[in-house]
Amino acid sequence: MQYHLNGFKPGNYEIPDAAREPAKAPPIVDLPKEVDVLIVGCGPAGLALARQLAEFADIKTCIVEQKSGPMLFGQADGISCRTLEIMEAFNSSDMLVKECYQLHQNAFWEPDINNPANIKRTHKVADARLGLSEFVHGVVNQARLHEILLDGMANSVTHLVPHYSRRLLTLNVDSGLTQNLAAYPITATFERTDVESSAKVEMIRARYVVGCDGARSAVRRNLSIPLQGDSANKAWGVMDVLLVTDYPDIRVKSFIQSRENGAVMLIPREGGYLVRLYVELDLLGKDQRASSLGLTADDIIAKAQLIMHPYKLEVKEVAWWSIYEVGQRVAERFDDTPVGNPDGLVPRAFVAGDACHTHSPKGGWGLNTSLPDTFNLGWKLAAVLQGKSHPALLQTYAAERRKVAQMLIDADRQMSALVATRPTASKGDGKPKTTTADIEKFIARQNGFIAGTSIGYDASCIVTGQAHQALATGCPIGQRFHSAEALRLADGCPMHLGHLLKADGRWRIFVFGNRQNPLDGDSDVRKLIAFLGSDEASPVKKYTPSGADIDSVIDVYAVFQQQGLAIEEMPDYLWPAKGKYGLRDYEKVFYAGGVEDVFEQRGIDRGHGCMVVVRPDQHIANILPLHAHQELGAFFDAFMRVPGHRMA
Repeated sequence: MQYHLNGFKPGNYEIPDAAREPAKAPPIVDLPKEVDVLIVGCGPAGLALARQLAEFADIKTCIVEQKSGPMLFGQADGISCRTLEIMEAFNSSDMLVKECYQLHQNAFWEPDINNPANIKRTHKVADARLGLSEFVHGVVNQARLHEILLDGMANSVTHLVPHYSRRLLTLNVDSGLTQNLAAYPITATFERTDVESSAKVEMIRARYVVGCDGARSAVRRNLSIPLQGDSANKAWGVMDVLLVTDYPDIRVKSFIQSRENGAVMLIPREGGYLVRLYVELDLLGKDQRASSLGLTADDIIAKAQLIMHPYKLEVKEVAWWSIYEVGQRVAERFDDTPVGNPDGLVPRAFVAGDACHTHSPKGGWGLNTSLPDTFNLGWKLAAVLQGKSHPALLQTYAAERRKVAQMLIDADRQMSALVATRPTASKGDGKPKTTTADIEKFIARQNGFIAGTSIGYDASCIVTGQAHQALATGCPIGQRFHSAEALRLADGCPMHLGHLLKADGRWRIFVFGNRQNPLDGDSDVRKLIAFLGSDEASPVKKYTPSGADIDSVIDVYAVFQQQGLAIEEMPDYLWPAKGKYGLRDYEKVFYAGGVEDVFEQRGIDRGHGCMVVVRPDQHIANILPLHAHQELGAFFDAFMRVPGHRMA
């Protein structure tokens, strides 16, 4: 798709430039008095959390934002493979894939040896992330991602919309009530900032609060959570521009190092014409802020022109620009419990996204770490509020996501140093301290982390079964379920198994059959299906409410090696009758085939088969042999509750 030819216009890219209008803020209404979950901030973390919780009609959610309406311009633009997988869980990946710039190549530029005042391309390479997912890393305006999440919220069963023009004044967590899960220990006061009711104060009580309100988070400040880290005392300018240039790689992601004037990282943007420039500026003094430099967009353009000599950059329009300082900081805690939570307290207040990790934007990691933060937290909040899981489940959020944030900070520190080091700087042996080849090696080394696909969680009550990892070597326990195609038995349609993992709070069990005929009553698969469907010790039987569909809590799929099977021969459990009409579900049984064999792709042991248990956030929780019925039950018993524990 092409757009922005005659100027940048925000909004829905499916609407032509001439007719596109920016998204408007909803009417301002009073805040509710009491909610289950209060979300502060409408960035990617807050909206992803709200989008997930909006699907639960029995959970009352409120999301509040200080700005007067939806984002229209700038900020994050990179959409990683993993973020697209999450957007697929919201049934929204297709729009982003169609609209975004898909990143397939990287170009590297250094000073020309024969004329060091000029830059010269050294080489191009395929993007290191290709093949890590069925999706390709994309680039699109963050506001467009927000708009898609907002549309999903508004069209959900709860019709959730944000409350704009609210500034958080105070946030109080009553420590005497936090361990009473029926209580509302959170009290927040907000000041209205709209013209009609400026300075009006509103109060809201909540069971849980999540601060997604950015690097200067008021929620984090009210919870007295310090940021740990430092600043690199380096300023960078960033801008989205429409320009005319003779620079040949204007539609290729480029790392550009000049001899004496600094570096530029160039990112092509969606639509075919828009480009983002990250431009190295000056060193900052101690305790100096980038905002104090007094620089303008013209200063950033002039510096970019200097760095990219001899190529001409004639900027026709600046859609958005900003100046920022490089720094890497991570919150000491991600919730309101003491460090390490030695007393095993149930957390009631959380921070996520930029509120708990800040860094430079050059790696495209901010949005792509923030959104998975709350994708991790959302299903856990829902499970506890609905009484499906023990409240101790909420302790795993900080343990899992703070480790990721620390990895992010470490990677960003290395990336920032590589991009900003002058080629003229010497190691002492006459050789440059860093070159674009070093940047290329770093990206290749970190490609799984950059893509978000190699991020894994440590052992816990919801990450276990490591003793059986050899049964599925391509499904690392703790990492996200890496999708692969299989053929649907009912109609032979090729389907991505990972696309079955929707953001609806359900657990999934993939049963990968062995070489035995699954129709044989004595086969391991047939015995397992009988256990799951009818045994009182089955977690499906134990944790599914009476009268609910059999897959409403734990959804089971089967993938077989055999080619000659028929859906009507399958046990009823694998094509169950569901809903008020008792309609059959024909989309739970698959067989290996098509272009690639899923058993080969994911290292599934053909002789033994296995169960792969997948969490509601798509991460692999457990791998078990087909005969491990008791162990499967014990896994779910460790954190789930029988129906009837819904908080009042």
